[in-house]
Amino acid sequence: MNNKWDIFVKQSELGNIHQTSSWGEFQKTIPYRGKYRIIPGMGLVVRYKLPKGFSWLYCPRGPLCKLRPHEIKNFLSEVKKIAKKERAIFLRIDPPVSSYPKLKGFREVSYGFQPEHTLILDLTQSKENILAQMKQKGRYNIRLAEKKGVVIRSIDPKDKKFKKAIITFHNLLKETFTRDKFKGHDAAYYENMVRILGQRDMCKLYLAEYRDEVIAGIIVTFFKDTAIYYFGASGNSHRNVMAPYLLQWTAIKEARRRGCKVYDFLGIAPSGSVHHPWAGVTEFKKKFGGKEVSFAPTREYAFKPLHYYLYRIYKFLRLLTGKR
Repeated sequence: MNNKWDIFVKQSELGNIHQTSSWGEFQKTIPYRGKYRIIPGMGLVVRYKLPKGFSWLYCPRGPLCKLRPHEIKNFLSEVKKIAKKERAIFLRIDPPVSSYPKLKGFREVSYGFQPEHTLILDLTQSKENILAQMKQKGRYNIRLAEKKGVVIRSIDPKDKKFKKAIITFHNLLKETFTRDKFKGHDAAYYENMVRILGQRDMCKLYLAEYRDEVIAGIIVTFFKDTAIYYFGASGNSHRNVMAPYLLQWTAIKEARRRGCKVYDFLGIAPSGSVHHPWAGVTEFKKKFGGKEVSFAPTREYAFKPLHYYLYRIYKFLRLLTGKR
């Protein structure tokens, strides 16, 4: 862990969990990533492997600067040193801001990892006011889950049953992916995320039980003043007891207890996009109220223009076939 860097991230106005060294350590466990670098005072950069020894670089929800001309120039100067060592084709950035000026050499892309549109719940309100601003159906489903006897448990990574809990969560995820036509990761991805971030009390896995059966679960992160609903899963049985609603309410209350000011639902469909792949999950998230927030589009900078052009063709063809 890089404590000096993490202190900087925590103090930065734009600092977020994706720029912490803990997040970098988590990225190291993912085979097709496996390495990250920190550019002091600017940003954490993760390497993504490509065939033939090439790679590309990603500064998740960064860099942590105002992107003034001299700042982006200094940032690029340092990133280019990394790019040379890693044979990187391009750099991707997606700062946590609603807008920023055009940057020389950068182009907007529509296939970034971070959502452009999300839903933010204000946690500085009282619990009563948070409930009051929800849609009526959201409050009703929370009460229903409680009435039906749904029990929510948080799983500690040090618990002997942690590995089994991850497998259970992943099995629920597979049911969710099949039902909602999403794609996910292998079980090790979620295990490493909860274990590495959880060791620093930055992440929790919650499971919902009904009649001694685990029927749903969520993974939530906590950093600075923000909690993020990262992953959610629910099985195909006992859907009528509305366990996902009680899971969210439990995490929201935990975030308030920790002093978080916002709860980020991490991605919704743009307004009016009824046929968007996220339309169903957006309907679920909006039952909790909150405010819709949009971020500036993802941008990329090519170090090797020809290779980058070929990569974009490859990416375009994957998107045409429904792949990311």
